[in-house]
Amino acid sequence: MSAVADTHAQAHHHGPARGISRWLLTTNHKDIGTMYLVFSFTMFLLGGSMAMVIRAELFQPGLQIVQPEFFNQMTTMHGLIMVFGAVMPAFVGLANWMIPLMIGAPDMALPRMNNWSFWLLPCAFLILVSTLFMEGGAPNFGWTFYAPLSTTYGPPSTTFFIFAIHIMGISSIMGAINVIATILNLRAPGMTLMKMPLFVWTWLITAFLLIAVMPVLAGVVTMMLMDINFGTSFFDASGGGDPVLFQHVFWFFGHPEVYIMILPAFGAISHIIPAFSRKPLFGYASMVYAVGAIALLSFIVWAHHMFTVGVPLAGQLFFMYATMLIAVPTGVKVFNWVATMFRGSLSFEAPMLFAVAFVILFTIGGFSGLMLAIAPSDFQYHDTYFVVAHFHYVLVPGAIFGIFAAAYFWLPKWTGHMYDEALAKTHFWLSFIGMNLAFFPMHFLGLAGMPRRIPDYALQFADFNMISSIGAFMFGATQLLFLLIVVRCVRGGEPAPAKPWEGAEGLEWTVPSPAPYHTFSTPPEVK
Repeated sequence: MSAVADTHAQAHHHGPARGISRWLLTTNHKDIGTMYLVFSFTMFLLGGSMAMVIRAELFQPGLQIVQPEFFNQMTTMHGLIMVFGAVMPAFVGLANWMIPLMIGAPDMALPRMNNWSFWLLPCAFLILVSTLFMEGGAPNFGWTFYAPLSTTYGPPSTTFFIFAIHIMGISSIMGAINVIATILNLRAPGMTLMKMPLFVWTWLITAFLLIAVMPVLAGVVTMMLMDINFGTSFFDASGGGDPVLFQHVFWFFGHPEVYIMILPAFGAISHIIPAFSRKPLFGYASMVYAVGAIALLSFIVWAHHMFTVGVPLAGQLFFMYATMLIAVPTGVKVFNWVATMFRGSLSFEAPMLFAVAFVILFTIGGFSGLMLAIAPSDFQYHDTYFVVAHFHYVLVPGAIFGIFAAAYFWLPKWTGHMYDEALAKTHFWLSFIGMNLAFFPMHFLGLAGMPRRIPDYALQFADFNMISSIGAFMFGATQLLFLLIVVRCVRGGEPAPAKPWEGAEGLEWTVPSPAPYHTFSTPPEVK
């Protein structure tokens, strides 16, 4: 018996397996986190290249490069790939890597399920991307896939798209269960809930959001599947159904989904700003309650996406005020970040640059969101480029800058090397300028009435569109620089100390850099 225990102990403490089997069969949270991050960046480049097609077509008025039909496929696939393929897996990758390190756990609670939930993703996206090569082309009805555009008038590949969405949803739910099980069961002795790092808190709340809304998405695509293939008419008015029902069910998933893509970024930023301000986070408890409040309120605001469908006046008022209410906990977070920086001993390394840009630009996105929340004004803005500007100001500086900030912050811990700070700052400034050039003019285009998802436009919109396209190409090309920085950092560079950032706090900085393959085999004590 002792021999068996002996070999088991050896098996547990050796390093990773060699070759491809290490990645296919791994149950190690660091390997799986790395795979999520690599997959997410691959999808980010793919989704970004589709955005380049969109912006190239809109560079000048008139139909230039692609057919309107293909343009619609690009807008749809760009949205789907960025939301489900780039942003969400990136945050799951950060969760896999960092949550066990932050709470002093040896690994995720359900390591085999962890492996499975990752490998479902490449399968799902293989199915989704393969629709581009099918008869009738890829989905062409926008990433929100409104019925009856997607049911009655969608291409034959819509069924494959539904299948891909189901697989992604299964992966998300399994990942969320794993996060909850890990955080609630594997915290180090002495780490109470109110001592948890904020990134862990934001992920715990995000995981509950995922479990609540992913089945709703599964439900709505299943109803689509029935309408397309089995003669039901959930969304077909001629059979007694209602197309507006689709929007209600979709946005009941879709609005909390927006917060699923931003809450983990709030958590990461809440570590980075204190570290580079050399001060503890201002108002820890209020931050935790604010994240909880945002998550709860996100369930009662879905119809603000639907002010123009004929919602009764009482409904419009309810959703208008509920949406404005979300600005309160969000404002609490912004004030806390600013108060943390106030009179701090600030330094501006790459993670801090992305974090400060996050706070400023995300706030701009929040203000345009308040404009959209005002029902009578929304009639004017709805389905114009103002909406495109708004959600890109939330998701590019919000989710994407949050991911970049976190990546630069934890990269020395992952690789054991310091990245090239000068190149990282170049990456930041080019991204910052490109992003604002790309999306700020869209506010003016939208206010002047330019509709979204249309490949051609009136002559008066030409100048702003050209600026927007130049900014988009600049932002897109700059991301190759990020790839170069990470590859160089993985291959070598100045060795990183256990705690590369002077003001950083937390258990993850107590282990050596690079973090050993197995950490915390004996749980640390949290004072």
